[in-house]
Amino acid sequence: MPILGIDEVGRGPLAGPLVIGAVILPPNERPWFSDLKDSKKLTTKKRETLNELILAESTTGLGWVAAEELDKFGITESLKLATRRAVKQIQSLHTPFSQIIIDGNINFLANTPLEKHTSTCIKGDAKIREISAASIIAKVARDHYMITLATKYPDYGFDKHVGYGTKAHRDAIYKHGLTPEHRRSFEPCKSISGFTTPTKITKNTTKTGQRAESTVAEYLKSKGHTIIEQNHKTPYYEIDLISVKDDKIYFTEVKYRKNSIHGNGIDAITTAKLNQMHFATKSYLKFKHSEFKNYQPLLAVASVTGLNYQIQTWFPLS
Repeated sequence: MPILGIDEVGRGPLAGPLVIGAVILPPNERPWFSDLKDSKKLTTKKRETLNELILAESTTGLGWVAAEELDKFGITESLKLATRRAVKQIQSLHTPFSQIIIDGNINFLANTPLEKHTSTCIKGDAKIREISAASIIAKVARDHYMITLATKYPDYGFDKHVGYGTKAHRDAIYKHGLTPEHRRSFEPCKSISGFTTPTKITKNTTKTGQRAESTVAEYLKSKGHTIIEQNHKTPYYEIDLISVKDDKIYFTEVKYRKNSIHGNGIDAITTAKLNQMHFATKSYLKFKHSEFKNYQPLLAVASVTGLNYQIQTWFPLS
């Protein structure tokens, strides 16, 4: 009975998806079987040729985990998720197999009905041809995806480094910011974005924050601002208030203190918080609302205090 080989590509890049390949080779020997090896040790041309042969003559599956999912679940859980997605594709094709062999030393199918049929093999992509084939189709599929991103985001050179942390890629990140394809839980993206593992926000805290933001919004409107958005949230950042006045767009961070015992709310604007605010501003203008690209962006901070929500101060930081 055939072997189902499994291998991953894209564990370490700063951008792009994680991809798991799964392959059951045809039962009869093929001339190209002798060329199968770790995808990293093949030329691009050879990988492409073998990829076409594998896809045409084998049973294959690919499991994808996007950057956003990877940030949410972490690398280990993402590897499990991608593996199970790839195997599910194989199962849907009803090709029988006797065992599953996963490259490495971790069984990503543990605690599933397939666990008893699964083993692992360190450096399996160099020893077991089904795993070699899996590494090839995963590598080619991911590379093709990253090449399409190079067209969508031409400033980053995704077609050259395919998301890995080369100097050129890091320089582009520092110059242009992060795209939606970047992994915020990986450094240096983590420091730039201020990414943290999501924490539970209590209802009372949310109400307090909303009331403080509304107070500042009314204040800004009294000063001639037009409020564009309040409490703008994405999976990676949030902006308390966005307003425009004349040819400027303001991104205001609202800080509330019940009293002055713990200091002014503005004291909470640390260097890390400033980096996060800069990231949020760039992302909002570049990827969400390009209609404001000709406005001068300015970061601002407002401090609100007391049970009656009085504004202590509001001023631009830049």
